[in-house]
Amino acid sequence: MPWIILIFSGALEAVWAAALHRTSQNTGRRRIAPAAIFLVSVMASLGGLAIAMQSIPTGTAYAVWVGVGVVLTSAYAMITKVEPATAGRILLLGGIVACVAGLKLVA
Repeated sequence: MPWIILIFSGALEAVWAAALHRTSQNTGRRRIAPAAIFLVSVMASLGGLAIAMQSIPTGTAYAVWVGVGVVLTSAYAMITKVEPATAGRILLLGGIVACVAGLKLVA
């Protein structure tokens, strides 16, 4: 169960990163909804990381949390055309996924 919580918390990292990006878009009006999503998701993400770290070693838990977050954040950015989806970028993100899976296997 701690691993499921950790993966979910990493996914929430991508949610709060995307929400943070949306709060900074200069549209000339207040961005209350993205700010609220940011606050809720960052608290849930960090809370889940804290829970997972009770059973998973700190370094492993943090590396997996960041890895999941960076891969999902980058994937979202590529899907929404904020960043280019180049072969090199996809290959390197696949390397992060492989490393996160490796940490699960050796932990």
